[in-house]
Amino acid sequence: MNRVLIIGPCGSGKSTLARDLAPRLGLPLVHMDQLGWQAGWVETDRADLNARLAEVVAQDEWLIEGNYGSTLAPRLARADTVIYLDFPIPLCLGRLVKRVATHRGRSRPDMPEGCPERFDASFFWYVLNWNSGPRVRTEAKLAGYAGELIRLADPRALADWRKANNLA
Repeated sequence: MNRVLIIGPCGSGKSTLARDLAPRLGLPLVHMDQLGWQAGWVETDRADLNARLAEVVAQDEWLIEGNYGSTLAPRLARADTVIYLDFPIPLCLGRLVKRVATHRGRSRPDMPEGCPERFDASFFWYVLNWNSGPRVRTEAKLAGYAGELIRLADPRALADWRKANNLA
């Protein structure tokens, strides 16, 4: 595993897993949210995001976590491994509530400074509708992926995979 993507619904634990796996694998860690947002919850211009991402994916080694469907194709083209946290949406929503309560008013480690955690109804709606929208688009993009796809259905499957691969 030299170029790894971690994807899945918001609240599935992508950032947490990435922060733990990157040093174990000796890979530089890139959070898509740090590329995609600027202070004050200002979205990065698409051309700038694509340019910044192109620099990252051109490298020989990386671990990139995050969905950003519009940027998935160039990442998949270079990734040798995709870890897909295909977790149940009710679990993810519960984790999001906990995340908002834990980090409210402060930027999380995977976000740029100046993007304090907050409750956002449209974001929760996006996650609630993951299976009928973002998931469908993600699955379509993964259909042609030739690398190793590790699809994990729940936290127990993730723990078992980590243990089996000496990544626990």
